[in-house]
Parts: sequence; C-alpha cells; structure tokens
Amino acid sequence: MSAHAVTGEQPGGVIAVAGEARADLVPAETDGVLRVTPGGNSVNVAVGLARLEVPVRMLARIADDLLGRRLRAHLQGNGVDLSRVVTAAEPTSLAIVDPRPDGDTVHDFRVAGAADWQWSDFELAGAVDREVVAVHAGSVAMVTPPGARPLRRLLARARGGATISYDPGCRPELVDAPEAVLARVHEVLAVSDIVKVSAKDLAWLSPGRTPAEVLADWLHRGPVLAVVTLGARGMLVGTSAGGAPVSRPAVPVTVVDTTGAGDAFSAGLLAGLHRRGLLGGGRRRALATLPALALADLLDEAALVAAVTCTRRGADSPTAAELATVELAQPV
Repeated sequence: MSAHAVTGEQPGGVIAVAGEARADLVPAETDGVLRVTPGGNSVNVAVGLARLEVPVRMLARIADDLLGRRLRAHLQGNGVDLSRVVTAAEPTSLAIVDPRPDGDTVHDFRVAGAADWQWSDFELAGAVDREVVAVHAGSVAMVTPPGARPLRRLLARARGGATISYDPGCRPELVDAPEAVLARVHEVLAVSDIVKVSAKDLAWLSPGRTPAEVLADWLHRGPVLAVVTLGARGMLVGTSAGGAPVSRPAVPVTVVDTTGAGDAFSAGLLAGLHRRGLLGGGRRRALATLPALALADLLDEAALVAAVTCTRRGADSPTAAELATVELAQPV
C-alpha cells in the first residue's frame, strides 16, 4: 500500500535519533583476535534508517578520541547528519561482545564516566527543529543520570511537533534494580507516541506479567502504538484505539548473530512510517487508527529488516537496495 493511499500526504522530514554511541570489541575471523566496530542502540538505529534512505540526524555526545573518530566516520560514511553531535571531553564507552552459539550475545561494558551519560540542557537546545518529524530515543541513556533528565525534557519539548519513538533497550549490567528503571521508563512513556520493546526486556522490567498485560498497561501511559518483539515467535502489537493485541510472525531465517536485530526492527518500522507520511505533528490519531492491513504491512517490513540483520555478523542492517532483492514471506 502506498504512502499516499494510507495518509493522503507525501513523506518527508528528518528523523532525529538520540542516545548512546559506543565502540564494540567483537571476535574477528582469526581466533583470539578482537576487532573494533561501531555500536550502541542509537547508532544502530541511525545507520539503519540512513541505509533505508531516510534522512536522519544523530543526537549524541562523541569524544574526539580514537574510538570516537571511528564512530564519526561510520556514521558519516552511512550518510547520517552529524551537525548536532556534541564533541565530548569524556571518553567513548566500550563493550566487549561475546556471541553465543544460539545467536544471542553477552556484553562486558566499560562505560564509567563515559561521554554518553553527560548531556546538559544547553547541549540539546535547538536540537529538534521544524525539519524533524520524529525523534527516536532509547536504551540506557534515557535512564542513566545525569544526562537522562535533559534527554527526557528534550522529548517532552519535541512532542506535538514530532512523533516520539522509544525503545527501553535495557542493559541490566549497567542500570539500577528493575523497579527503579521501570519508574523512569514510565516517565519516557508519558511523552512517547510509539514504543517498541523486546520480550526479554519486559521479563526483566516486569517479571510475572505477560507481554499482552504490559502492552495494555503501557498503551494507557502515553503511546498510541506499542510493539513487543518476541524473537523467533514474531511480535505483538496494540494501539490506543483498543481491541485485542495482534500477533505477527517473524521472517524465518538461519540466525548467525542477533546483535542489532531489535535496532534494525526499529529502523524498519520508522522508515515504513516515514515513507507513508505517518510521522510528525498531528499524526497521533492516524497512528492509533491504522487499518489492520496497513499495520500488518508495516510490521512485516520491519521484521524483514531485522531478519536480514540476523543473517550477518554484528549490527549490519541492510540497505534499501538489498531489501529489494529479498522475497518477503507472506505471513498467515
């Protein structure tokens, strides 16, 4: 279905992505050797959007050190706008990544005193202008002081003129107890229009509650569109318009590495909304009342982006040209 058929408008505008920018040490092809790759949820989403030919602006604090320069080169090389990136005095955060045979990964973080968490209101002033139709924010930066509060205030200011998208992207190794983090997540939900969360994150944040129960709760806290990704079991989606949550299947692939799959899904979902003209001021009602077939199309497109990413090592999301050569399985 075309964007014009869904909304009567032509797509346009910039998506701003706010959050952490990290360097990852991942296993190289030679045993015992690690290589440096750009990482972090927000970097992955920004690059994913750029590869899907969506204009994207990075809101990040990146150091002028060796790792920071690699991050800048990666973002710039993929066409991400760095005009609002802050040159940070603090060092770049680092994670050592250990992929497991089942495709999952374990991270060992080096982030104390790193650049990502030090946002100030001054640094974010004017970061979201009239060109921006959506702001995507996520992961640990939204709940880690002192920078979390300026980031949450940025989202509150931007809401109304831009669609606010949020992915909690929990890292239990880096944050407080689930109860404390959940309270901060609820603060972000109050100024969000879209939320995407993994079942793994929900199990940590709200143990004992089903994804459907949390979905219903979160839709009463601010968002009008909420998606729970369930890995190989697909996804669950609900809207504030009511009704039972809708399930969609995953795209079956041979999994090599799940790193960045959730971020690729977010990029695919936002790119689909952008292409259909469903982002920006005044689009909340349109998001909440998307026809079932249009919503299914959006989710299936995002699932395909995530699935292709899982067939590669590292957070290596596909380009629009690469996706055009992939046959999208027709879910039942």
